[in-house]
Amino acid sequence: MAAPGEAPGEALRAVLRPSGALPAEALPVRGYDFSGGADHAALLRSFRTTGFQATSFAQAVAEIERMIAAKLEPLSAEQRDRAAMAGPRPPSGCTIFLGFTSNLVSSGVRESIRYLVQHGMVDVLVTTAGGIEEDLIKCLAPTYIGDFSLRGRDLRENGINRIGNLLVPNDNYCKFEDWLMPILERMVDEQDTQGVRWTPSRMIARLGKEINNPESICYWAQKNNIPVLSPALTDGSLGDMIFFHSYKRPGLVLDIVEDLRLINTQAIFAHKTGMIILGGGLVKHHIANANLMVYADASLVFPLLVAETFARSADAFPVPAGTSEV
Repeated sequence: MAAPGEAPGEALRAVLRPSGALPAEALPVRGYDFSGGADHAALLRSFRTTGFQATSFAQAVAEIERMIAAKLEPLSAEQRDRAAMAGPRPPSGCTIFLGFTSNLVSSGVRESIRYLVQHGMVDVLVTTAGGIEEDLIKCLAPTYIGDFSLRGRDLRENGINRIGNLLVPNDNYCKFEDWLMPILERMVDEQDTQGVRWTPSRMIARLGKEINNPESICYWAQKNNIPVLSPALTDGSLGDMIFFHSYKRPGLVLDIVEDLRLINTQAIFAHKTGMIILGGGLVKHHIANANLMVYADASLVFPLLVAETFARSADAFPVPAGTSEV
């Protein structure tokens, strides 16, 4: 018990506990000082010591810079021969997988993704059905800015669909149907007469070629031989159109097993791999599972670089052996 006039010793020890050593990599918190004017490069560099999500952003940038540096590393003849076994893309020091959910394509982030694909800065894309159809539909008609608070019932009565605070007139989907149906017809013809084996990625490449619009992600992906994997391609408006068309002309087959071999092969024969995963669910799991293949045998272990967004509470943070995490 404390003497009169003295604070309780246990409370003092608990509140005024001396500090231990900080981690060696700990940096003082300091944000950007605008007193010297606006230097955007310096502002972004300051994110490293700003804290919270700004620091996570800076760590992700550092990981992506490591991917780019690895991609530019020269390969030996033997390494080039092995990397070439992955597919039609030119062999490089790092095969970069980019996964993104459909809401990013619905938004203006689509233009950033299109830029990466146009300039061959990524090697494999994985997205949902919405990521494909939203890209193509935007080539036919625009999406508009609305408001999160708009009532879905009122919008539906006026033939307008809401994606967050984005608005998509139902006419856009009608235009998509008019554009897509003749292509599905030709695909069935080619399957029946030429023996074409359609896969989701092969269908996406065909749609990118047919849209013939340089604003499209799919257009540049097929032009640059970048495979676009979407194992749930029927989960959206595309699936609705394929369903309706099957009554007019049944028989179209999409082989997801061949695409599974395609994405796994990209990881297995890569010299190094990098994953940039924007969103959770299917795109995260499909890319992460393919990259697990490099751990399946000791002869297939390659350095793996990961830049990961915040996982939702329902998602686990994947931390495979030999992986650097953010």
